[in-house]
Amino acid sequence: MRTLLNLIWLILCGFWMAVGYAIAGVICCILIITIPFGIASFRMANYALWPFGRTVVRDPRAGAASLIGNILWFIFAGWWLAIGHIVTGIALCLTIIGIPLGIASFKMVPISLLPLGAEIVPARHADLAAYQR
Repeated sequence: MRTLLNLIWLILCGFWMAVGYAIAGVICCILIITIPFGIASFRMANYALWPFGRTVVRDPRAGAASLIGNILWFIFAGWWLAIGHIVTGIALCLTIIGIPLGIASFKMVPISLLPLGAEIVPARHADLAAYQR
């Protein structure tokens, strides 16, 4: 079922959301100081392509640099990526088949707003990843 949802997701919106993240990543990699934002954006592009079966785990030890980076990310890139997820989620929820996809799109809003200090892991390893920190 997870594979079927991922394929439908990829066709309907995953590819375009991943393109948005990739564009943000390329723009961020232009300057040396913003390369961590570019790397985070490429990780999220991968997540946007194939989201079912994976989840986001926050690192409670993420420090001030992560906080400052997330604020900068929110100002320059996060808000428009989050708007993309919200608009896509609303559009997907208009059909019965699209409701699980719309919910997945809404679940991606927090990581699109605050990507630093988070890790994308397989869902079956989410408890283990949180425990190892």
